[in-house]
Parts: sequence; structure tokens; C-alpha cells
Amino acid sequence: MYEQLLRHPFTSATGRGHCRAEDLVAAMRAVELALAAEQESLGLLPAGTAEALDRHLASDVFDLEALAADTVKGGNPAIPFVKQAKAALPDALKPHFHRGATSQDIVDSALMLVLKPRLTRCRHLLTEATAAGRALMMDHRGTAMVGRTLMQQALPITFGAKVGQWLWGLHQAGERLDAVLAEGLYVQFGGAVGVHSGLDDSGVAIMTGMARRLELAEPWLPWHTDRQPIHALGCALDGVAVAAEKVALDIALMTQTEIGELAEPAEAGVGESSSMPHKRNPVGCARIRAAARQIHGALNVLANAGAPPLERGLGEWHAEWAPLLDATLLLEGALETLRHLLDGLEVHPEAMARNLAVTGGAIMAEPAARVLQGVLASDEARRVAREASEVARRDGVAYAEALLAHERVAGSGIDAEALRQAVRPESYIGSSRQLVDRVLERLDG
Repeated sequence: MYEQLLRHPFTSATGRGHCRAEDLVAAMRAVELALAAEQESLGLLPAGTAEALDRHLASDVFDLEALAADTVKGGNPAIPFVKQAKAALPDALKPHFHRGATSQDIVDSALMLVLKPRLTRCRHLLTEATAAGRALMMDHRGTAMVGRTLMQQALPITFGAKVGQWLWGLHQAGERLDAVLAEGLYVQFGGAVGVHSGLDDSGVAIMTGMARRLELAEPWLPWHTDRQPIHALGCALDGVAVAAEKVALDIALMTQTEIGELAEPAEAGVGESSSMPHKRNPVGCARIRAAARQIHGALNVLANAGAPPLERGLGEWHAEWAPLLDATLLLEGALETLRHLLDGLEVHPEAMARNLAVTGGAIMAEPAARVLQGVLASDEARRVAREASEVARRDGVAYAEALLAHERVAGSGIDAEALRQAVRPESYIGSSRQLVDRVLERLDG
């Protein structure tokens, strides 16, 4: 019950529906059949063996409750799986099942089969979220807002440039995920100690053929104790989580009541407080960030299990299974939320304009000083710009007028209109528009 209330809200319901015990059993069955089919094609098993195994090993021959209980005894699910499979086979077929394989061959390969469609969907969700963000970026390419550093107002940017930074992070993470999907989900086949014992020169050929049949990547060597593929997969998942978390954190900060520049998509009953009816909590952002933190933790487990001893891990390999699946389902859930969030994000340009004016224009002291240097020494120009900003803040007057009224500026012959234009936030957004164009070029490239 706790999983439904405390765990499932952060994972994908679609993903959970395809990561059941039945799915792992089906994947292990597929690996065993691919092994037999490849051995048959090489003349190592009698013709018709793979078909006969397929016929006798229907999914209903496996007792999931017994598998779960016996997994505790054997340390991995392949041991009771093979035992149950052989019990369902006629005596003539039993020697041909699981020939030359070890438990890790079956479990590692099966996990790759279970994860592949989930990772593919994660990539699709990431693409859709990026497309939604692209529309936001283009709509607000020139929408001025204040940039913030160390949580304080700094200098103007555009909201489009901010979204561009989000999308660039998602794009980079997506490229790492693409690399894993294209060539990093490996079949595992090495036998008892990773050298295809008993198969002599046929072992590598079997490994190659299994990869082709299962549509998994072919490793250069069996990877029983080379967990670089798992580490790379974990890092790819975590990279996407980091990129999504950055978006969620920025959005959550900008939805604060006092700032009000953004709001999550409005939906009945979403974001309600149990005790404060006025609140509209950024729960989508919270779900993404909670999922990301769990994915970071999963990567920590995978990294710490990455150097198993000798030719088989003693708890390291076993420790990978749950965090690897959890991280994938968490990421799938986070990306579902991110897609929805970016697709329906409410943007309030009027609040962005209001917040640009909160300091009375004092955030424009830097460009003001540059203009003042036409009539004042550099140090004095900075001093005047700073003093005028304090006057603007204290007296509630426009910053340009506070500058023009300063005793060192009045009567100096400075171009008043040029000064007024220089301290307009919209005129000091740097390369914001060009940066949007650069992101667009890569996204459309």
C-alpha cells in the first residue's frame, strides 16, 4: 500500500505497467530462446530445438510466487526461472535449455530488454517536452525580465533566453541518452566465468547472434564484472534528470506569490493546500525534483556497485537491479510531468515588467555608469550611478530622473534622452535574442 501513496506518484503509470514480474519473466524467456535459436543455427543443437522450447515454455508454466520465494534462496531470479523451465520440459529437451549460460547472462540481458522500450519512451517524452519549450522560447524571444544571481536581482535578460538555457540542457542530456539507446544496451553472454566455457570458439559467435536476435547491442567482451555499460546508462538517466530538475526549480521560484512571473497549468484540484485555500502549489515542479533526487541516489548505488570482484559480483550486481529500474520509471514519470508543464505553462509578461521596476531602475546602474563616463571620470560615474539608485529606491522616482537630477549630472551637458534610453531594461538584454537563435539552430539542425 505504501508504494501507491508514497512511491507511485513520482513514477510513470505507463512504465509500471510494463515492468511487472511477468515482464521480467517474459524477457528471460526471450533471452533463453534466442540463445537456443543461435546455438541451433550454428549446429550446436538439433534442428527444431528452439521451436520446441518455445512451445513447451508458455508463460503460464511459471509460478511467480514460487519464483519470488526461491529468488531469495538463490540470490537472483534466473536460478528458479531455469529450474521451473526445465521442470516443464520433456527430458529430451532439458539438456538443450540454458546451455553454456549463467544466471547473469539471463538477468542482465533480460533487464536490457525490459528497459529498452522504457528508455525509448523517455526519449520521446524528452523530444515532446523540448518541442513545447521551443514554442515558449520563440513566443518570448524578446520578453524582458530580470536575471537573478545568488537569488537576487542582477541584470535584464529575456524569458526566451532563459527557456533557451533550459532547452540546451535538455538537448545535451538527450544526446547522452541517444548514445546509450543506440549502442549501449548490450546483450550479456559469457557463461560461468565470462569466457564462454564449454563452447570454445562458438561463444563469441553465439553472443553476436543473440544480440542480433534480441535487437540489443553487441559488446566487445562479456561484461559480467565490467559495469561500465550500467554506469553509462545510470549517468545518462541522471543527466536528463538534472536537466529536468533545473527547469522545475526555475519555474517553481518564478511562481512564488511575490514574483508571479509564471504559473503551472491551471487544473481543478491540482496544487491545493490542505490548510490554506489561497495557495496554488507548484506540485508538478515538486514531483520532478523529488524524482530527480531519487535518480541521483540510484546513480550513487550504481556507481558504488561498479567495481565487482573477480569474475562475479558479490552483491554489487544484485544491488543494481532495483535502482536501475526505479531510476528509469522515475525519469519516465518526471518527463511526463515536464512535457505537461512546458506545454501548459502560464507566462505573465506584465509581472516580469513589474519586477524589472522593483528597484526603481537601480539594476541599470552599470549601463548608467557607462553613459556617465562621457562627462565624468570612471570612479565618479560609478559613484553617481550608485547614489542615484538609492534615491530612486528611497523616493520612488524613475532612475533616469534621479540620475539627471544628481548635482554632478545636472548642467553637465549630458544627452538626457540617451541616458533615459540607456537605463531602459529592454535595451540592455545583451545577446539574449541571438542566444535563442543559436539554440533554435541546434534544435532544428
